[in-house]
Amino acid sequence: MDLEALKKDAALRAVTFIRSGMRVGLGTGSTAKYAIEELGRKVTSGELTGITAVATSEASDALARAVGITVEDLDPRPFDVAIDGADEIDPQLNLIKGLGGALLREKLVEIQAREFIVIADHTKIVTALGEKAPLPIEVAQFGVVSTTERLRALGATGELRMNGDRPFVTDNGNFIFHARFPAGHDLTAAERSLKGTLGVVDTGLFIGMATRAFVAAPEGVRELHR
Repeated sequence: MDLEALKKDAALRAVTFIRSGMRVGLGTGSTAKYAIEELGRKVTSGELTGITAVATSEASDALARAVGITVEDLDPRPFDVAIDGADEIDPQLNLIKGLGGALLREKLVEIQAREFIVIADHTKIVTALGEKAPLPIEVAQFGVVSTTERLRALGATGELRMNGDRPFVTDNGNFIFHARFPAGHDLTAAERSLKGTLGVVDTGLFIGMATRAFVAAPEGVRELHR
């Protein structure tokens, strides 16, 4: 099976947890897209009713509306379920997220979820965060060179995410720095110092947030719990 088919398998399993009347957080990215489309199919067919959602990016907001999901603004009410992909998943279901450029909105939504379900293909499983993917760090545009120098002083190497010949700009008007750290660097322990760095808006470290994961491989979909 190709990876797109696996992503879809994981997404469809997660959507089975959604019941009529739920408030749902909708993630961003190539895997979350399948979950949004499947939820829209169930809403349009009448299989699910009374669904409201908050999307974690302008792209997911537009897709959700296009497939018939009622989308609201974020407020303090909890979500019954949030569903999103991940760039890396460690054995404790800690995550690196944000290579899709939406980490801040993803975190703002998913921290309010009673159940945060991660969907991914098997290539996203790692023994330690940072093993494969860079760590996306959302940084303010103003003073970005100074901010990245402060991150380098913490051991990071990397570069800004680009969109052609210009830096990629998030939905919040910020840049994304793709940080890499030396082998063995404990990113979980580094979260506080990274977030405390002047100019950093937030990081793609999602520590202790996911409650369940569906990970699809050629032999089937595994369900993982924290």
